[in-house]
Amino acid sequence: MTGEDDQTGTITNVVRDRGFGFIIDDNGLNRFFHLAELRGWAFEDVQVGDKVIFMPEASPRGPRAVAVRQIWTP
Repeated sequence: MTGEDDQTGTITNVVRDRGFGFIIDDNGLNRFFHLAELRGWAFEDVQVGDKVIFMPEASPRGPRAVAVRQIWTP
């Protein structure tokens, strides 16, 4: 289920030892995400190239993604 403000994007970088990564949204904006924002999957399972749905959010340090969920592809 998605909300009207949800956006989609692709994981571009995962920094496992620090617990964060980056998503490029479908508009080309690079967004930070923290492992605490993952919904329904483990940080260990996140891979570069995974397609995701998230809520965009502004922060003092730049755009970020919250409530990040994986888009399952067969």
